[in-house]
Order: sequence, then structure tokens, then C-alpha cells
Amino acid sequence: MKRLNIMIASALVGAAASSPLAAQANVEVLDEGFDNLAGLTSWDRINRSTPPGLGWFQGNTDLFPPQSGGAGSYAAANFLGAANGMGVVDNWLITPTLPLSGLTTLSFFTNREAVDGFDDLIEVRFSAGSGTDASSFDTLLATIGGDNPFPADWRQWSADLTVEGEGRFAFRYLGDAATLSYIGLDTVRVVTAVPEPASLLMLAGGLGVLGLMRRKVGPAGRQ
Repeated sequence: MKRLNIMIASALVGAAASSPLAAQANVEVLDEGFDNLAGLTSWDRINRSTPPGLGWFQGNTDLFPPQSGGAGSYAAANFLGAANGMGVVDNWLITPTLPLSGLTTLSFFTNREAVDGFDDLIEVRFSAGSGTDASSFDTLLATIGGDNPFPADWRQWSADLTVEGEGRFAFRYLGDAATLSYIGLDTVRVVTAVPEPASLLMLAGGLGVLGLMRRKVGPAGRQ
């Protein structure tokens, strides 16, 4: 069973989102399948490892195929995030700055190389605004891996939060390089919603992380 860390940032916002008043129109503001990671100029790849090595890179089909799309069309990171595979990996992949309004859902798929004896780990974080400073990503949405095994097949995860204004999501691959192997990330989507005016009054208090769930999917196309 995966370890999932879920932080409730605002009970007020959570109450608003569960209210019948929270009628909304959904708007998809991000749908990325990583066909060409290097060409994604609006994404940031920041390697804060010690010492820094290889950043996030295009997926390797020899290790496992993508969740969807063409050969190698997923983002990957591995133990070489720290130079020569020795040191501490702290490797970030950050979405573009997104306009968010009301109840918002982030969804994505992860996978790892099917090799035993490693403890791959990803944190999923959120930052209001457009910056890339690590300290600004102070909302932890999920932790995948660590004490419990990182699933060795494509699995979908999602997190709901309520936020008004610009923001960015970050996928942080981290840990002692000696404990890490190879992971993949695919089909990252963000859908935001515009609540009805009555709900906006309740949501104005700030940011609320409402929940995280996972569901296993087959090798078929994106959902």
C-alpha cells in the first residue's frame, strides 16, 4: 500500500468545496504527455541535488513503455540525479504557471523500474504564484514511495485543492542516490473550476487541499 500524505490547509475551504453551492464549470489548463520534454520551455527542470547530476530526462522505453503516447513519451528521473550516482538526489520538475480559479484537480501517472531493493520517492507540491524557489512550494499534496514500495506499474493519482490566482505544481524526486532506481511520470493534467458566486465568498479564505486518491489503470490510453 502506498504512503499518501495529505495536508488539509483550510477547513473553511474544505467546507465550501463540499457544499452544494460549489457548482462550477471545469476548465482544463494543462494536459501534458511529455512527447518532447526538452521542448517544454514553459516547464522548469531544476536539479538541487548534491552534487548535481542528471536532471529529468526523456523516458526510456527499454526500461518500460509510456502510459500513453509514442515510444519514450514520458518524463523520467533516476539515481544519476546526483553526479555519478553518489550523493543526495533533489531533482525538480515544475509545471508552467497556471491560472487557477476555485476547485482544482491535478492528476498524473507514475511508474518505476521493476527492480527490488530500492526506495524511489516523489513528493508532489504546490506553490502560489510563478516562482521556482524551493521554499515557495510549501504545500505538500502527496508523497509516493518511501517507507512503502513505489508501485512498479502505471498508476494514476489525483489531488484536489481550492485556490484563486496563479500557481505551479512540482514533482520532486529525492533521496539518497544509493536507494533510488528509475521512475517515470506521464499524462499530467490540471482542471480548474469556476465556482458560483455564493461559493466564492466561502472560498476566499485561502487554500485548501481536499484530498488525494489513486486508482489503478490498465495500459490503455490516457484518461
